[in-house]
Amino acid sequence: MRIPIPGTTLRNFMLLWVLFPGTSCDVSDNPDNSVGAFPYEEWQIDDFREAYAAETVTVREVVEAYLDRIEALDQSGPELNAVLQVNPDALKLADSLDLLRASGSPVGPMFGIPVLLKDNLDTHDAMATTAGSRALAGSRPTKDSFVAKKLRESGAVILGKANLSEWANFRGELSSSGWSGMGGQTKNPYQLDRNPCGSSSGSAVAVSANLSVLAIGTETNGSIVCPAHANGIVGIKPTVGLVSRSGVIPISDTQDTPGPMARTVKDAAIALESLVGVDPEDAKTLASAGNYQVDYVQFLKKDGLKGKRIGWFKGPSGRNFKVDRLMEAAIAYMESQGAEIIPIDQVEPAGTGAHSLQVMLYEYKQGLNAYFESLGADAPIRNLEELIAFNERDSIELRHYNQFYLEQAQQKGGLEETAYQEALASMLRMSRAEGIDKVLEENQLHAIVAPTGSPAWKTDPVNGDSFQLGSSSPAAHAGYPNISLPMGFVEGLPVGISIFGTAWSEPALLEIAYAFEQGTNHRKVPEFR
Repeated sequence: MRIPIPGTTLRNFMLLWVLFPGTSCDVSDNPDNSVGAFPYEEWQIDDFREAYAAETVTVREVVEAYLDRIEALDQSGPELNAVLQVNPDALKLADSLDLLRASGSPVGPMFGIPVLLKDNLDTHDAMATTAGSRALAGSRPTKDSFVAKKLRESGAVILGKANLSEWANFRGELSSSGWSGMGGQTKNPYQLDRNPCGSSSGSAVAVSANLSVLAIGTETNGSIVCPAHANGIVGIKPTVGLVSRSGVIPISDTQDTPGPMARTVKDAAIALESLVGVDPEDAKTLASAGNYQVDYVQFLKKDGLKGKRIGWFKGPSGRNFKVDRLMEAAIAYMESQGAEIIPIDQVEPAGTGAHSLQVMLYEYKQGLNAYFESLGADAPIRNLEELIAFNERDSIELRHYNQFYLEQAQQKGGLEETAYQEALASMLRMSRAEGIDKVLEENQLHAIVAPTGSPAWKTDPVNGDSFQLGSSSPAAHAGYPNISLPMGFVEGLPVGISIFGTAWSEPALLEIAYAFEQGTNHRKVPEFR
């Protein structure tokens, strides 16, 4: 269900079960919302800060403009299907922030910045949290996720919830990224019949299409960096534990993390500052004490490539010559800016992924059951077994793909089982001590780079996703940070470069990413072709 924009009547409380809508007219048919017409197009956080300080714009005016744009481009026009719910209290929140500034009270670092949350992050408000599943339609968490709480404290306006691959794309075989039973299929804003990739698809599309300034995604393996790559934006997958997962519908306690998605490295860094911190409800964040930064912007230097030793992971090479050409050009640019590039054939031992799958299945069962219990007596689903049964009865959920991973998880025992303990220990050893950390130490590297993926494939509900290449797994298995940002275009479709490293190395990765971004300027506004 899309919660309607306040003041509008179009599609009020309509259930949108149009699963794979056809391509609509080009956005140029709607000149008021064409590229360049939106007053805040490509605005960065600093632009809003300056405008608010100068009192040339109010938070209400900004929020109204974004709500109108969502109505024009997401619910109408090209129908991007990126926004699953609009916050019915968004304008009230905007008004309260305007009153706060007018009173002379201090304002937070994200004052008046519209943000969308992937719909697997809890909010304790008028919005549901569904993970895109009809089984959780109308589900109201009992409190905010830590991420939502931190955003509110920083002064951000939670504009709504973004569509996603249902259950963060870990439900079944032959799934189409960006599809959910609640919201249908999200479209790639560069070419509408192409796929947005990854489970944080709505978050990425919304940011790329200027439906929001920022969005928060989540990643277990590739679900921030791949949609960032496919939609021409910046995505940060932090070290696991840098950003709390409390109030996030889980897959894997070992690999899950929320992270910011933005159009620039600086905006992503500012957003990251507002998300970090120790949360007693997430034990993984205890390790971040002394490791998180209150100021990530300080590491953004235009000459940040100078003197860096960077490993070039060659594993994805040879699968798409067009991507190879972009990667070679990126490497050449880095070298021209004073970086030393060292080719790397392998980052982690073969077989690491098999251990990861077992870890995910075990942790999925425990995590989902614990999440359902947290919803209290009014929970629409009480356990994984009930979820599987719901999907079997529902007319929409299993129309295009199955629930193989839910069923596999249900068959697993508890986390005390030897099979789980051995898989977890093997995955962490192979991805860390025998993987990323070994490669970094032996080659004295600051970071490793690789293409994030191949150009977006055509969305196909019959055969599902069509990945050619990717580089997210080493960092995902290790729980280490990874940043994807634009590297160039292949026939009008964006391609990203990933920069990853060891635990808590976000400062070094941001320095490299910012220098590359500032020197290449690959970001382009999508035209909804």
